[in-house]
Amino acid sequence: MRTRSAALALTTALALMAAPGLHAEPANYTTDPDHTFATFEIDHFGASMIRARFDKVEGKVELDRAARTGKVEVTLDIASVSVGVPSFEKHLQSAEIFDAARHPQARFVGDRLQFEGDRLVSVSGRLTIKGKTQPVTFKANQFNCYDSPILKREVCGEDFEATIDRTDFGVDYMADMGFAKRVRIVAQIEAAKQ
Repeated sequence: MRTRSAALALTTALALMAAPGLHAEPANYTTDPDHTFATFEIDHFGASMIRARFDKVEGKVELDRAARTGKVEVTLDIASVSVGVPSFEKHLQSAEIFDAARHPQARFVGDRLQFEGDRLVSVSGRLTIKGKTQPVTFKANQFNCYDSPILKREVCGEDFEATIDRTDFGVDYMADMGFAKRVRIVAQIEAAKQ
């Protein structure tokens, strides 16, 4: 009798594991350009903080919340850097800083997602700026998925931040003259389920 009960329990468990829909597939999301952008700030000789924003950001997210795995790919258009002063924007795009002519994009690929319970707390991966790639971990300050009443589908949104040393990426402008090396990056991403 015990053997029969054990066999029945094992058969039931295997059938449940094989049942369609019980194992969640990773969901794919595409960034919403109206709710996705990245900013950075850097200390300007201890006198003020320079803040700028990249207005054109594209990306995709693969997320399996049940397995707590996924991948984030984000591309920034360097020519979209915005500070509200055209001459300064041109300087940021120049070879002295981002060199947009030779390196028109910056890119982050994150493939190590860390969760605490159901909450995403960080994404680690590789950031490429000016053709140089370094490991970076973005801390998730906020993360939530919701059913968008406008898009009529699930949207996941994140607010991430990381601090990098710009000289690791070849952005050396005036670093030897006291201009701060540390740059804080904040990325707001909302992505709609496909």
